[in-house]
Amino acid sequence: MAATIIKLFMLLGVALLASVCVSSTSDHENPFIFKSNRFQSLYENENGRIRLLQRFDKRSKIFENLQNYRILEYKFKPRTLLLPQYNEADFILVVLNGKAILTVLNSNDRNSFNLEVGDTIKLPAGTIAYLANRDDNEDLRVLDLAIPVNRPGQLQSFLLSGTQNQPSFLSGFSKNILEASFNTNYEEIEEVLLEEQEQDPQHRRILTDRRQEINKEDVIVKVSKEQIEELGRNAKTSSKKSVSSKSEPFNLRSRSPIYSNKFGKFFEITPEKNPQLQDLNIFVNSVEIKEGSLLLPNYNSRAIVIVTVNEGKGDIELVGQRNENQKEKREENDKEEEQKEEEISKQVQRYRARLSPGDVFVIPAGHPYAINASSELNLIGFGINAENNQKNFLAGEEDNVISQIQRPVKEIVFPGSSKEIDRLLKNQKESYFANAQPLQRE
Repeated sequence: MAATIIKLFMLLGVALLASVCVSSTSDHENPFIFKSNRFQSLYENENGRIRLLQRFDKRSKIFENLQNYRILEYKFKPRTLLLPQYNEADFILVVLNGKAILTVLNSNDRNSFNLEVGDTIKLPAGTIAYLANRDDNEDLRVLDLAIPVNRPGQLQSFLLSGTQNQPSFLSGFSKNILEASFNTNYEEIEEVLLEEQEQDPQHRRILTDRRQEINKEDVIVKVSKEQIEELGRNAKTSSKKSVSSKSEPFNLRSRSPIYSNKFGKFFEITPEKNPQLQDLNIFVNSVEIKEGSLLLPNYNSRAIVIVTVNEGKGDIELVGQRNENQKEKREENDKEEEQKEEEISKQVQRYRARLSPGDVFVIPAGHPYAINASSELNLIGFGINAENNQKNFLAGEEDNVISQIQRPVKEIVFPGSSKEIDRLLKNQKESYFANAQPLQRE
């Protein structure tokens, strides 16, 4: 047991000093960074777009436990509407920019919510919902973490209103089923509810003229100011005081930050604080780092954190093992290659990446990292395996796990004396966030 502890802190010491790290800065070599061009467009027209990030587990074998987590990004122009649909996935939705009206349908009622920046809500799989940008001038940007319930990593949406590429799911039923279900003839059902299919040309033109505002790929449509007002007439506003609702949105800034000083703020909502996150075992956080400031080195004990850059620019340094950019596993019967791989995996490597708006990066559990802000930086994170996660800081005055090491062990782990180690650890008077510029000594 003692030998294991010593090895652990030896690794932490190497990570902090970075004396034997090999730098890896290119996007191709760094598996932890997903630049914004790794999103693929699902829908796009003049009113907005929906994009899906590539699967995490297709990038590196270290992300095998993320095969069932996907990131979607929505961007809607002012006064537009995402038409009603449902997905075979649980969603956690976060508003990054703008103002929205989200309407959620239930069997016996519906609820509408006015959403603003930082508002977050869970949409359970199979929930029919529609989303409107209620602002007259500002774009709406929304981030979704999707967890499919059928096939791992595979998302499938079902539209009430069909498009040329995807008809309404109602059209999948036979005429007999539809007529019996709605107690009317099929022609009326087709005219009122379904896309114009198998109709004579004249009848098709009439229906096309009637729906001239909705064409091509129009899953996102323009709506009038009056329609927006009607949608928001009975909409509720998210509570800034509580995050305990089982179905209503909560704001990431509804409680005091868990870490805060003049260099930054760290807000986090955990499953213990919000029932919507409990069954998914996920936390959601928002990190604000001032220009020229640093989120001090730390690591998560259990959580894998998927982070999106909302605003600003900066750099991340993450310490991992040298072979983590290898995508394919060795053949099981190649014992010699496996042994070499195990030897390589013991070598520490620093992975560094420049961060820009729209980029996504993944912080695996147990991987120390630090973030430097070159401008005002805002990050949104989803933590997988949130239960019993512990964030351990490796520098700073408070909550510094290294400072808890007993004197005899310090002298074994580090080359300096215990007094020298204590004096060095106390040099940093800030906690959690600090000035990114090292102390200049005369």
